[in-house]
Amino acid sequence: MKLNLVDKHQSTINTAVSALHSRAFFAHFPENPSPDVYGEHADKEGRERYKALLHNKFEELLQQDPEQWVGQEESPYEQQALGVQYPYFAPEVLVARAEEAYHQWRKLKPADRAALLVESLERLRARFFEIAYATMHTTGQAYMMSFQASGPHAADRALEAVAAGYEEQTRFPESVEWEKPMGKYNLKLNKTWKAVPKGVALVIGCATFPTWNTVPGMFASLVTGNPVIVKPHPKAVLPIAIVVAEVQKVLQENGLNPNICQLAVDADERLIAKELAENPSVKLIDYTGGSEFGNYIERLPGKVTFTEKTGVNSIILDSMDDLDKVAQNLAFSVTLYSGQMCTAPQNFFIPEGGVKAGGGTVPYEQVVQKISEAVTALVNNPKAGPHILGAIQNPATTGRVQEAASLKGKQVLGTGDFTHPVFANARTCTPVIYEVDASEKESYSRELFGPIVLVIKTKDTNQSIAIAKELAQQYGAISCGAYTTDPAVKEQIMDEMGLAGTPVSFNLTGGIYVNQNASFSDFHVTGGNPAGNASFTNPEFVIKRFTWVGFREPAAR
Repeated sequence: MKLNLVDKHQSTINTAVSALHSRAFFAHFPENPSPDVYGEHADKEGRERYKALLHNKFEELLQQDPEQWVGQEESPYEQQALGVQYPYFAPEVLVARAEEAYHQWRKLKPADRAALLVESLERLRARFFEIAYATMHTTGQAYMMSFQASGPHAADRALEAVAAGYEEQTRFPESVEWEKPMGKYNLKLNKTWKAVPKGVALVIGCATFPTWNTVPGMFASLVTGNPVIVKPHPKAVLPIAIVVAEVQKVLQENGLNPNICQLAVDADERLIAKELAENPSVKLIDYTGGSEFGNYIERLPGKVTFTEKTGVNSIILDSMDDLDKVAQNLAFSVTLYSGQMCTAPQNFFIPEGGVKAGGGTVPYEQVVQKISEAVTALVNNPKAGPHILGAIQNPATTGRVQEAASLKGKQVLGTGDFTHPVFANARTCTPVIYEVDASEKESYSRELFGPIVLVIKTKDTNQSIAIAKELAQQYGAISCGAYTTDPAVKEQIMDEMGLAGTPVSFNLTGGIYVNQNASFSDFHVTGGNPAGNASFTNPEFVIKRFTWVGFREPAAR
């Protein structure tokens, strides 16, 4: 490398590795967008840089000779095209370039690759605000969520993958003189080992979290020596395009082929995800999105896949100290980003006899009413509601909310559009709540992506647990929330949902929500149920991207 990046970043990498082991709070990139942290003019400058990208070609990528320039993005806040165009390349061209770059990249030591990637993340720090506005106007996330999720939180998840990959590749010595006593003499061998990458990697992104869900697989493959082709959702390209551009710049500055990391976009007349995925030279695939396409990815022969698909997330209500605080917490969880999160709760299981709270029993009907009132209060709060709900990324989501009326259930809370205080033309809708009988499993056994809550009346908490477990095992779940003051019930929920490969958040109130996952501490998706076959970032997330190969020969006498 031309620059001594290992000395510059090794301390950061070592600290990140230590954080992986401790699982305590660690954030290398501050999530607070205040001027004290990022500079007095960072927000204004980031907004101006974002605006300068609109209705122009995105020419930062170091990928030469595109066939054409394409772009399909539209702002959910303005419902107008962004007009950003990206260079389009045929799948076979992208793969050929990745294969050519592969041999240069794989021969670098893990420490060098890790340092190069950390350098790119540090460069991104200066573009967090620009990425935030790009995320807002492609996904519909509110500003604060866009900044945190696509900026510092995504960068920390990427750093986490780099740290995990670095550790696994340096876990064993590079070489050793192996000596075995044989009586009158010792047998001596020189042994060396190499972590050999699998080959070309493909990362297929989603429309709602274009960086947070993309960078873990992207950086995990890169740190383990695999060239990466990043194929974002056609409606959410700009945030991850900025990330890819920064990686490419660092590569080129250090005398490396920028095609080690490429952006791949769909043309209007040619969707390329399947062509890329089926290419025999593509060995690794990371995918985030719907289960139908995810199942197809998992079935492809000769591929190592890492998927996050759809799930049916549950809330189990048994007992609590303060029902009002619980209702407020749950209202925020279902309202945050209008429920467009893979961790958002959908099914609320409440016993027909009510729940224990405050030394007494609160009837079922009152529990439902409390939750509905909390959602209504939050939605109608002009200072909080619009900034929590954001906008709806896909028109199909608003249609899904309207179609919820066809469920076999009773409407508790209907939806309504609200006028955003800044963007009058924003695509919006508020959460709906329906009561569904426990016998109507067809209604609640699939993910209804968006701000849709189903309340299921059960015989008792035992049935609530049993159904939540069954749904997770059969259809997948990425999160689960539970409220109980009974240690035996808590242990039962931990045991049953653990068998279903589903993490559980107990008794959350205040400023922490079931939707949230912390880098370096929480494993996102377990890989233990149909919601996905991978978990970032556990060791398997990186060790399946390379193979240990040993070499040995007699030691010189």
